[in-house]
Amino acid sequence: MAGIFKAYDIRGIYGEALTEDLAFRIGRAFATFLDCRRVVVGRDMRPHSQPLFDALARGLTRQGADVIDLGLCSTPMSYFANGRLKADAGIMITASHNPGPWNGFKMCRRDAVPISGATGIADIERIVNERAFAPAASSPGTLTLHAIAEEYASFVRSFARLPRRLRVAVDYANGMGIVEGRALDGLMDVDPMFDTLDGTFPNHEANPLDAETLDAIRHRLRGGGYDFGVAFDGDADRAGFLDEKGDVIPMDMVTALVARSMLQRMPGAAIYYDLRSSWAVKEVILENGGRPMMSRVGHAFIKQQMREADAVFAGELSGHYYFRENCYTESSSLAVLNVANLVAASNVPLSEMIRPMRRYFASGEINSKVADTAAVFDRLLQAFPGGNVIRLDGLSIEFKDWWFNVRASNTEPLVRLNLEAKTNDLMERRRDEILALIRKG
Repeated sequence: MAGIFKAYDIRGIYGEALTEDLAFRIGRAFATFLDCRRVVVGRDMRPHSQPLFDALARGLTRQGADVIDLGLCSTPMSYFANGRLKADAGIMITASHNPGPWNGFKMCRRDAVPISGATGIADIERIVNERAFAPAASSPGTLTLHAIAEEYASFVRSFARLPRRLRVAVDYANGMGIVEGRALDGLMDVDPMFDTLDGTFPNHEANPLDAETLDAIRHRLRGGGYDFGVAFDGDADRAGFLDEKGDVIPMDMVTALVARSMLQRMPGAAIYYDLRSSWAVKEVILENGGRPMMSRVGHAFIKQQMREADAVFAGELSGHYYFRENCYTESSSLAVLNVANLVAASNVPLSEMIRPMRRYFASGEINSKVADTAAVFDRLLQAFPGGNVIRLDGLSIEFKDWWFNVRASNTEPLVRLNLEAKTNDLMERRRDEILALIRKG
């Protein structure tokens, strides 16, 4: 059991760290912690998601909670169901992009407010370990089925603004994007890849952040005839985009694209961008009449910031795209549709729409092992006085022609550097200078 209760979810290898007995106890602990009465539960296509669902549902109903079984669905669909059905809480059974032997639980409260390590996962772990469950209900809860796919598809399609038909290549990676992507059926011509549900991931890992997993769709796009391409992760709460030439679009540039589309519909709206994003994202939001707001990294933090500011959209460098209309949570198909809306209304291809946004030179994220994160921050502050210091997440310092952010990993003795500059020479020089300071001693 050790180590499966994470910062944002519960996750481990099925049959080892994560068993059906543990799933039963987690169900009891979840209901004990929240005192919830109606819980929506969805699951992905992994072969062990069904037995884990059965055990989890037994635990929930033992405590008197009614379980609404969503069946096979994407994580964005489970969030949608939480809000649409006015449930008290929700659980999605998935290990996202992890390999096939893994599984887990993503959990949230009413209105899809996430439960993280600091807001409930640690409490649930304690209840499980101590078996400190509330007494079993005298009358167990019920189990009912509710297929949410059509309601979700209608919701997504209502935002379509497509003056011409597009042709799009989609790599489903044998994951829940197959179900998530049904919302796009009829709106555009979709050329599917790996569109059979298979939780063993026989073709490639379902992780669009790993460039190797994009080889197949890149090859397909380079054959010509497409407007763009999309690759989903395992539970379809993340999506990677490629242009019509098969070139990967940086995910902060996708944030800028979706922001443009959203601001056409909601001028003046607040939009969050991941603090690791290019300066260009903030600039595009301003150029399109929006209010750019910087977010820290991590879905629980971003969703909280969005709610506080009533922001309509947020994009994260990991490929998560969050929409107020879906309870401030991810909707990959809405991200695809917003990009499609822009492309369909443009007389230039997607690659040309992206080109003006590539204004600066980025280092990418670089990891370094360190013994003392605080000492690293102190060295950087002393070495770079006079800049604009931001402590939203780790340490950021901005100057007129370059900026950097250094954050500590939540799970490893690492710090992560992101840096951007107005010229490539300046980026490389400052990158090397900062890495030397980080790795000193």
